[in-house]
Amino acid sequence: MYIDRGSQVKNTKGLSVRQELELREEQMLSPHACLSKNSRGRRFKTTPCFIRTSFQRDRDRIVYSKAFRRLKHKTQVFLSPMGDHYRTRLTHTLEVSEIARTISRALRLNEDLTEAIALGHDLGHTPFGHAGETVLNEIVPGGFSHCRQSLRVVDCLENGGRGLNLTYEVRDGILKHSKGFGNIIPKEPGEFAQTVEGRVVRIADVIAYLSHDLDDAIRSGVIKESFVPEEVTKVLGDTHSSRISSMIKDIIASTKITDEGIELDISPIMLKTMLDLRAFLYDNVYRAPQVHNEFEKARKILFELYEYFLKNKDAFFRERKRLFEEEQVIKDERTPYERHVCDFIAGMTDRYAQNLYNKIFMPSSVV
Repeated sequence: MYIDRGSQVKNTKGLSVRQELELREEQMLSPHACLSKNSRGRRFKTTPCFIRTSFQRDRDRIVYSKAFRRLKHKTQVFLSPMGDHYRTRLTHTLEVSEIARTISRALRLNEDLTEAIALGHDLGHTPFGHAGETVLNEIVPGGFSHCRQSLRVVDCLENGGRGLNLTYEVRDGILKHSKGFGNIIPKEPGEFAQTVEGRVVRIADVIAYLSHDLDDAIRSGVIKESFVPEEVTKVLGDTHSSRISSMIKDIIASTKITDEGIELDISPIMLKTMLDLRAFLYDNVYRAPQVHNEFEKARKILFELYEYFLKNKDAFFRERKRLFEEEQVIKDERTPYERHVCDFIAGMTDRYAQNLYNKIFMPSSVV
């Protein structure tokens, strides 16, 4: 039973809902899980919520952000797909979240922390998928990485430049969730997240895209199901569901739990299969003419928009306000102008970039 004492909803023992949840975490989760009450905190101090734990609060801040909503119109693999069932960056994010939560639940980790990292991991992704990331990395001084940009979104860009003020653990997991063609389970200390929950999200990200990118490629006709290497099908199965289930089960079974900690692991045969499938996707899907040719068009759009806004500051500030719906923006004079333009380009959805390109560079009819 809870009693509403103004803003402090407490039970008969005097504990807030949040405190009860924190106590429940302590009683039920693994000794190696990251308890919300033990968070290293936020960049800026804030009054704790009486109902939500710190990680639940982070999850809500991410879901309610504008950057999260824009993911629904950002490419996963296929640009402007006509079919209703192709993945977007948003559906990818939701699949990563579900996979990561399943693994975390099995290992008695903190699902709220896992979910918050998963939902925020791709907030900094560009329009047009990895084609957008590649072109910005080539032309922006200092390079571009969607991992670093996702952290920049939650730290500096959302909320009119105030950021979301997330906990250290969520921010760390977002920054270290991926490394492109790198190790699925990183070995270097600087590459993997400080929490086991953050490391789970990195693996879940790989599981999600390996399976759903293959699923979308078959649906689109870019490849035929019979093209998938026989050894991959033998280990993972021949359906989207069986592939995900096989990888999840293997990781849970292979993970080592000792008094010292939890070491996420994959069996040798599963690791080889996942690497083989990733190489197959790179060679036969991501670099396929049907996909690559569209990406080249996307590269041209983003390159020319970037060059245009470098030379037209008035147009830049006007359009940035329109995209981000900013009433008031905290000025950041320490950041180079080129990085502000990069933030703007990276924040666009596919259709926003296409429409803006047409408005600026394509002739309009005179009535």
